[in-house]
Amino acid sequence: MDILENFMIPCLNKKFFGIDCLGCGAQRALFLLLKGEFSKAFYMYPAIYPILITLVYLGFSSFFNINFDKYIKITLITLSIFTAIISYIIKWK
Repeated sequence: MDILENFMIPCLNKKFFGIDCLGCGAQRALFLLLKGEFSKAFYMYPAIYPILITLVYLGFSSFFNINFDKYIKITLITLSIFTAIISYIIKWK
């Protein structure tokens, strides 16, 4: 897996402006998840879990008819965005 780290896409926001973006750490967190380092992935990017749950649900709901699908999608997407924003604010402090 360490070889994959050589091919990570750099954050252009951080490169040009010197400021982290809302997604900074997501790639590394995903690689940590693939390695099985779940707590390290959470500390790297706390929004990784809500985002993955949202993506799995979106994939699942495209094949199956689910009651209240629209509300579940809105809730999961809102939770993912909220988690990313809160972790971004906490990182700045």
